[in-house]
Amino acid sequence: MAMPVPKPAALLADKGYDGDRFRENLLLHNILPVIPPRSNRKAPEHPDYRRYRDRNRVERMFGFLKHQRRIATRFEKTPLSYLSFLNLAAARLWLKHFVNAT
Repeated sequence: MAMPVPKPAALLADKGYDGDRFRENLLLHNILPVIPPRSNRKAPEHPDYRRYRDRNRVERMFGFLKHQRRIATRFEKTPLSYLSFLNLAAARLWLKHFVNAT
């Protein structure tokens, strides 16, 4: 598993990554695994569910971005124009929290 340059403090993942070897590998690198246990696990380990809620926010953000047709089908030819439209879609998502907030 290739580690990014800044070392993360925790890894938020879904049940598909719940495995003993994967957890041990993360702990060897001093990374806290925040992974809910599978339903068939004999000794379930309970993650920090407050941190796990952040994963849901990220998943919803990607879901919103994929609803933008131009982003999902990648109409843009160059990486710069694709990133620009990705920033516009993210700004639309962010602005929803401030418009008509009163």
